[in-house]
Amino acid sequence: MPKITFIEPDKTITVEGKAGETLLEIAEEHHVKMGSACGGVCACSSCHCWIREGLKTLPEMEESEEDRLDMGFDVRPYSRLGCQVKVGTHDLTVEITEESITTWYNEHPDERKPAS
Repeated sequence: MPKITFIEPDKTITVEGKAGETLLEIAEEHHVKMGSACGGVCACSSCHCWIREGLKTLPEMEESEEDRLDMGFDVRPYSRLGCQVKVGTHDLTVEITEESITTWYNEHPDERKPAS
């Protein structure tokens, strides 16, 4: 099984993924802060992430993903949507964007740290 390393601002977590699962599914299973306002159906850009290692091992994105990424913030050549990236057999390193983390906290308000 490939290893997926998720980079968040305050921690890095490496987990095993199953071929065919999406990055979003793996993130949700391991409590990684990848947002999903649309529930993972490619109707928003809240699961926007940067593929730091392993990008060339992934299939090219489809037009629907490209269209949704146009709505994202700070889109880069290595940007992808977690709901559309299906894990194959190669290890990946994925950085969660601020956009995605913000959405995750909006979906999980009890996880916010109280203001000091």
